[in-house]
Formats: sequence, C-alpha cells, structure tokens
Amino acid sequence: MAEELVMPRLSDTMERGTIARWVKQEGDAFQNGDVLAEIETDKALMELNAYDDGVLLKILVPDGGEAELGAPIAITGEAGEEVPADLVAAAPPAAPAPVEVAEAADETSVTPAEATAAAASAAPAPATEVRASPIARKLAAEHGIDPTTVAGTGRGGRVTREDMLAAAAARASAPAAASAPAAAAVPPVAIAPIAAAPASTGPSERVRLNAIRRRTAEHLARAWVTVPAVLQAVEVDYHRVEEARRAAGAAWKAREGFSLTYLPFVARAVSIALAKFPRLNASVDGDELVLHRRINLGVAVDVNFDGLLVPVVKDVPSKSLPQIAREINDLAQRARANRLRPDDLSEATYTLSNSGVFGTEITAPIVNVPQVAILSTDGVRKKPVVIEGPAGDSIAIRPVGLLAQCFDHRAVDGAYSAAFLKEVRTVMETRHWIQDLEA
Repeated sequence: MAEELVMPRLSDTMERGTIARWVKQEGDAFQNGDVLAEIETDKALMELNAYDDGVLLKILVPDGGEAELGAPIAITGEAGEEVPADLVAAAPPAAPAPVEVAEAADETSVTPAEATAAAASAAPAPATEVRASPIARKLAAEHGIDPTTVAGTGRGGRVTREDMLAAAAARASAPAAASAPAAAAVPPVAIAPIAAAPASTGPSERVRLNAIRRRTAEHLARAWVTVPAVLQAVEVDYHRVEEARRAAGAAWKAREGFSLTYLPFVARAVSIALAKFPRLNASVDGDELVLHRRINLGVAVDVNFDGLLVPVVKDVPSKSLPQIAREINDLAQRARANRLRPDDLSEATYTLSNSGVFGTEITAPIVNVPQVAILSTDGVRKKPVVIEGPAGDSIAIRPVGLLAQCFDHRAVDGAYSAAFLKEVRTVMETRHWIQDLEA
C-alpha cells in the first residue's frame, strides 16, 4: 500500500533537512536497509535507510530541495502500484536549495536587510492568526517582533527561524527613529547582518559555505547572543597521565592500531567531576535547569577543515578508560569518513573541544546550547614546575597544559565552575592512570 516517506529527525537540533541526492530513483525497488537518499542535516551528511521492502513510486522533494521534519519527501509502495493523487496533492511544496553565490559581486545588489524589508513590504497583509514555527515564535518574543509583520518563506507562508533572524537583523540595522516608538524600552540584542563584500577587491574566489558551516553558524550565533558566557582556566600537570602513556603507549598502539592521546584521560576526569557537580551536566529550558542523570560527552571532531561534528560518547562513567579511548577514536574516524549514525550525534550533556592537537595555548569555545558548559583541552608542553615535598620545594620539568571551560552564567556562578575545574585537575594529577589502562 502506498504511503508517505517523511523527513526523519537525524540529530537533536535538526529542524529541516536538504536532499543532497536520491540514491534510489522513481521506479527503483529497495529492500530493508538499503540507502534511499543522502540528507544534509545541521550537523552532517546522513544516509536515509529503508525500514521495509518496496518501490520508490514518487519523489516529492528533488535533489537540493529542503523539507521540514515530518514533511513528506517521497511516496513508496509496491511494484506496479499507482501513485495516489491525494498523497501528491497533499504534499507541501519543497523549499528550494539556497541560491549559489555569484562569482563577482554586483554593485547594484541589495543587502540582506534591504531584501528582507522589500519582501515584507511586498507581502500581502498578514492574517490575524500567523503560522510560525515554535522557534520562530520564541525568537519573536526574544527580539520583541510581532510575527504577523514578518513575511514567511516556509510552507504555506509559515514564518521560519531564518525569517525571524532576518527580520531581527533588518530591524537592528534600520535607523533608530524609524524602527521604534518613542516610548520603547532598550531594544533587545539582535544578530547584526554581515556587511556585503566590496564590489571590487582584485583577484579573489568565493567559496560557498557547506551545510555544516551554515547550520553551525545559525546555532552558534544564537548561542553567542543568548548565553552570558564566562571563561575560566586551570593549569594541569599531566605527569601521571604521561607516565601511563609511556608505560602502555607502544603496546597500546600495536594492539589497538591508534595512539593513546590525552583526550580519553580528560574525558574520564571530566565524567568523575561532573558526577560531583551536576549543575554543569545540564541544559537550560526556559527558566528551568534540567539536570541530566546520564553523563554523555560530545567530542568535537574536525572534518578535514570543512567543519566540526560533535559525536557523543554516552554513559561515560560506566565505561573503562580503554573503552572510552576506543569509542572516541571510532567516532572520530567515522565522522571523517561520513559514516556517523543519527544516534551518534544525539543526547550530549557536556562537550569537549580538543584544540590541543594543534598546540593552542588557550581556547574560549562557544557553549553548545542548550548545554551549559564546554571544556577546551589545549596544548601540553614541558615546563618547569615547582614541586612541594617533605624536604621542601624543588623544580622539575613536567608536561603542563591548560583546561579552559566556558559556562553559562545563568546556570552556575564562577565559584561553582572553578570548584569543578579544581576537581578535574585533582583527578588528572593524582589518579593511578596505569591501573585504569589495565581495566
């Protein structure tokens, strides 16, 4: 029997997806587990697999088209079956893919703010009941914008997140006298539009932002203007960690096929500290802080300098150090090979950003909302360190690095965050890591 194939949720933050390409074409038969299409989400390029046997009767969203979660993208059925006209008629039109940027800037081109204003002035008068996505309504409230004044570009004129962000940017760039009544309060923070590139800058090249960068930009721009973030850092002596790596590193690489890095040790220490400081293993939901029972660590992975993916190591406290190391390596390898599953990118409660592999001194990462904290592991270098002992102080050469945490000040204060970082440092510097590797 013919039925709709809808756009699935492939990540926690996904609200819509883009059909990168249909692997199966109209009339093609498929079996359970076959790849039907490749879908660009806000985080990665994911495969859409079939969960039954059948035939792809009709494609409703072509290559490059976008659709919101739950929207029909195709109709499947049995061989020789007619495509029901009512299913085709009921399907909403697919949003077109973003237009490619021209190679050269046109001096007569308009700015994003001008385009938004023109669209708003040309749109018909809105109805009393405006159709808007939940996040668009939330943004409207945050920016003090009446959603009935915004021209929607979604299905059936629905106001989307992008429409609301564009409206906020347009209002922020408009002259103050024309944008607010005399009795208005202090205007809320808005995301300012990016200035257009000069029309002539000599030899240059324009490179279109890929889907990961576009979605990351939207997500982090909201986080930047929403979260009152604070940075704190502690210096950590990696002496005990380095002892374990020297003792077991060669055998580990020969057995496992990859090097034993500092990151699994940091992940273990963070999971131990989070159990004692649960307000950092949390999410902000309106005016509530949701404390998570599970400790699931998102690990930022660079995808060949084309973007970042954050696969998740779940239930870290229940896993041994070798298990954590293997899972981090496996997720990183599959992220770079574009073989992550939807479940690999979901349910993170705290995030680790590992810039230290490039030798950074200190990094202030942006909190991955709705989480409330993120930790940067920066470069480890040999430095002279004062060692306190029964016979007095001495100086030794030790591997030292910074751990820097950005946290949401709405969730916790500086003392709480500092106590957490102190706990992480204590675990890193005093734990018997060689025993952990033997577990």
